Amino acid sequence: MNSTRRTSIATGALFILATVAVLAATSLEPSLIGTDYLAGAAEQPNRLAAAALLHLIAAGSSVGIAIVLYPLLKSINATLALGSVVFRAIEAVFYTAAVVSLLSILPLGRQLATASAEDQSTIQMMADTLLSMREHSTLVAVFAFTLGALMYYTLFYRGRLVPRWLSGWGLAAVLLMLTACLLALFSDRPVTGYTFLFLPIAVQEMVLAGWLLVKGFRPPPPTSTASSDARPLPARTPQPS
Repeated sequence: MNSTRRTSIATGALFILATVAVLAATSLEPSLIGTDYLAGAAEQPNRLAAAALLHLIAAGSSVGIAIVLYPLLKSINATLALGSVVFRAIEAVFYTAAVVSLLSILPLGRQLATASAEDQSTIQMMADTLLSMREHSTLVAVFAFTLGALMYYTLFYRGRLVPRWLSGWGLAAVLLMLTACLLALFSDRPVTGYTFLFLPIAVQEMVLAGWLLVKGFRPPPPTSTASSDARPLPARTPQPS
């Protein structure tokens, strides 16, 4: 198995792992809406902890995708390949910050049960602030994802590493997600509320993952290494005696 095939399998597996982890985390996470979400979270600490762990797995898988791709993509454009690693690392950092905010809600929920009426309003305000921080951290993470993904899908397209319909789909879907980020930023609404703009990239990543596991990347075009020393010397013109 050559290095390109190993990269294909690792990348496809990481795409699937990240998606499954996010879906599982979302299904396990206690409801954080309504007036009594703090009490509900305090009653389900194990579900909250499991959801946080899965979110962290998804964050690590996300940056892992760009790291695994870097050796392959740098032969096409080293700057864009490195940029994709940087932005997906930023994504992982802010997703981690969102997880910290999520876990910080649990002790507040426990305090709420024994707090006085006056303290309860303060605790509720602190929890609402933590949720707001989580939403804004998630927004920054998705912004970073769109920039990192835009870079490696551009390299997929330029290097013809996958069929151009597949990399072109990725570019268009990432731009839709960037639109969702801008809408969320200027409307001050959670970016996760724009599900219809997220669906194209979610489906595309699963199709891409399947392609990479079954077909793999095409080898990148060879980089020209010819030097002037390798060029044939011009024929010498005979001099008259």
